[in-house]
Amino acid sequence: MKTSVQLGKGVERLFGKFDENLKLMERSFDVSVSLADEALEIEGSETNVKRAERMVEDYADLVEHGARFETADVQSFLRILSEDPSATLKGLAEAGRSRAFGKKSIAPKSLNQQRYVDAIERHDMVFGIGPSGTGKTYLAVAMAVDALLTKEVSRIILARPAVEAGERLGFLPGTLQEKVNPYLRPLYDALYDVLDPDRVERFVEKSIIEIAPIAFMRGRTLNDAFVILDEAQNTTSEQMKMFLTRLGFNSKAVITGDVTQVDLPSGRRSGLMEAVDVVGRVEGISFVYFTERDVVRHSLVQRIIRAYEVYESAKLENRASKPENGS
Repeated sequence: MKTSVQLGKGVERLFGKFDENLKLMERSFDVSVSLADEALEIEGSETNVKRAERMVEDYADLVEHGARFETADVQSFLRILSEDPSATLKGLAEAGRSRAFGKKSIAPKSLNQQRYVDAIERHDMVFGIGPSGTGKTYLAVAMAVDALLTKEVSRIILARPAVEAGERLGFLPGTLQEKVNPYLRPLYDALYDVLDPDRVERFVEKSIIEIAPIAFMRGRTLNDAFVILDEAQNTTSEQMKMFLTRLGFNSKAVITGDVTQVDLPSGRRSGLMEAVDVVGRVEGISFVYFTERDVVRHSLVQRIIRAYEVYESAKLENRASKPENGS
């Protein structure tokens, strides 16, 4: 099937630099796309052509009514549309609208990011599991800041395991806070990106925002708080159980981690992996899984993550195919 879509004013931005978005559209919908006399010609199977045609028409209509899309936005929408045949650009533009978080406006960049933000809004406890660079921590921090500024909660608590703390921590110079700060730096980075530094410092000083190792959570009940546990794959079983049972009234908890990057000593099972088995079917808890397709860093990062996954998979296969000693 072949169809022609007339191009209105401003639609040329859909093409991207050196027509990179048109090439992505071809791959996403498995069609051939070409320009001819102020029209876009689309050729392929009937179903795929209609999906691509609907996307171009939605884009033209949205632009005509004042919408503005960056190249990165178009690429994110194309990725989502290729994964979900039922999705439409208009629906995604509405659901993935920019939200004001402190000093920044942020919009989900992938289907799973959209599901993640929606899950955090709807559930009191959410697990975000997947590779680094997928926005798990950043979006959780942004949602926490939004909840604080709109007075849905009265404080934010950000926790992280300090895996290498143990005995080695005592040999580091400085106060306990100075010793653990390097482990907590990524949380500070996300906060500073969403809020003005002066405001962050003021909130931290007044304990409205608290950033601490997970060990500091023991014995507490966290009411009226938005609590984030980052790098949860490096918690022990005991730490994870302790954290999950801290949640108090009018509170939310988001637990993020990457089960492929466990830094615990050999023989210790990750508390995050165990939690997936134990509370995976508990009503009221939502699990959102990210993949390399959700990586919002440089496009090379996606390919690097995928390459490591293939490498690790091949290693496991080779190990399984080798005969045991003495056989």
